[in-house]
Amino acid sequence: MLLAAVILIVAVALVFDFINGFHDAANSIATVVGTRVLSPNLAVAWAAFFNFIAAFGGGVKVANTMGKGIINFEMLRAQGPEAVLLVIFSALMGAIAWNLLTWWWGLPSSSSHALAGGMIGATLPMLGVAGLESAGILKIAAFIVISPVIGMVLGTLVMLASTWAVHKQTPLKVDTWFRRLQLVSSGIFSYSHGTNDAQKVMGIIAVVLFGTIWRDREFHIDWWMIISCHAAIGLGTFFGGWRIVKTMGHSLTKLAPIGGFSAETGGGVTIIALAKLGIPVSTTHTITGAIVGVGSTRGWRAVKWGVAGRIIWAWVFTIPAAALMSVLVYGLSRLVMMAVR
Repeated sequence: MLLAAVILIVAVALVFDFINGFHDAANSIATVVGTRVLSPNLAVAWAAFFNFIAAFGGGVKVANTMGKGIINFEMLRAQGPEAVLLVIFSALMGAIAWNLLTWWWGLPSSSSHALAGGMIGATLPMLGVAGLESAGILKIAAFIVISPVIGMVLGTLVMLASTWAVHKQTPLKVDTWFRRLQLVSSGIFSYSHGTNDAQKVMGIIAVVLFGTIWRDREFHIDWWMIISCHAAIGLGTFFGGWRIVKTMGHSLTKLAPIGGFSAETGGGVTIIALAKLGIPVSTTHTITGAIVGVGSTRGWRAVKWGVAGRIIWAWVFTIPAAALMSVLVYGLSRLVMMAVR
């Protein structure tokens, strides 16, 4: 019975990873589609490939942060396998519900922060505030602001440097060169997306396994967790979420290939660097910041700040909204468990 429950929760975690890729496909392909360098179908295949190969060099520091840096893993494990499964199931379902809602609304919210919010909301009724790791949560919250700012700065700098480097060339040559370069930058960003986002679910799966059937083993990330999570997020990206592509690639600002290259490079470098530090940042926030930075080099009015404002509100509400949904799932699950008994 316990093994069956563990397999079910691991499957739900992989479903979340698939939805994460589906929801965040826009982050990986919006600029390359918006500049018409690739068709949507080719763009998602390109992004999915780089999501997957990130398994072979992305590391597991973010996975360890998600597994032990948001909730007190040892305190949760001490409550027994049933408690671990209930908390993780509630966290995943709350995060999935928020991701699907924001996908439907066409808002590029953060899957990373949805999962973090889900874990916080599911842990509170079980362990109280003592069950939360405040340092890890504060770090994640701080990078809601820091990561898009870094992305914006790097996107702006890359755009300015690129513009200066080709200022003597004809517009046709510039467009041709950067259409080719954008294939590289899109690959970099998709790789960074896989590096950061696939690792989150590895940490969740590890919590489930080492908190239940492998309670006597030391917490670590196995190779099969890495491969399965990258495969799930890659498949999700392949099936893509076109509602958010429209917001990111067309509504926020108009991008030429040089702008798409600059935004993807700035955003991708930011995410890879922070992943190496074990900080689970939002790829959504980072690429949005980079796109805004690139757009602003053409003047304040080049960015549609009303659209940017809607996106920022989604950022602000993601953690508390996902936490609330997880609390509701937790309460309903407890009621069902009591009725069954």
